[in-house]
Amino acid sequence: MHTDTGRQAKFDQLAGAYGTDLYRYALWICGNDALAKDLVQETFLRAWKALDNLNDPKAAKSWLITILRREFARTFERKVPKFTDVDKVVVVEEREPEPDDRMEIQLLRQGILKLAPRYREPLLMQVVLGYSCEEISAALGIGKSAVMTQLFRAREQLKLSLQKDGITGNVHELY
Repeated sequence: MHTDTGRQAKFDQLAGAYGTDLYRYALWICGNDALAKDLVQETFLRAWKALDNLNDPKAAKSWLITILRREFARTFERKVPKFTDVDKVVVVEEREPEPDDRMEIQLLRQGILKLAPRYREPLLMQVVLGYSCEEISAALGIGKSAVMTQLFRAREQLKLSLQKDGITGNVHELY
C-alpha cells in the first residue's frame, strides 16, 4: 500500500468486516461495555499503525484478535493496585468462646489425643489441615482405601469416647 487512499480503503474494509466481531470478543473477555469499546478502538489504532505489516488478508481477523488480546493484557500492566495502610485496617475481634463451648473443645481435643496414632494422624490431617484423602494417602504412604477406613474408625472411636458419659459433644464436623 503506497497510497494513503489505498491504505484508508484497506483499513475501512477491515474495520467494517471485523468491528462487530472484535467488539463482541472484547465484551466477552472483559465483561464491561466501556472497556470493550476502548479495547476495540485501541486495537484499530494499533492495526492502523501496523497495517503495512499485514500481507495476507485472510489472516486479518486472527491478526486483529491477537492485537485485541494483547491490548487487554496491557490494561492490567497499567493498573496500579490500591494499597491499604496496615495500621488503618480494623480487625474484628473473634468472640471469646462461652464456657460450654470451651468444655466441648477441651473434650474433643482430649478424645482426639486418646486415639491411636494411626487414626489420629489422618483425622487431624483432614479436619485441621483440610487435606483430601489422596493427599493424606501420599503423605502417609498408604492407600486411599486405607485412609478412608482409618478416618471412619477414628470418627467412630471418637464418637464412642465422647458418648461414654451420656453427653454428646458437638462433633458434627467429624461425621
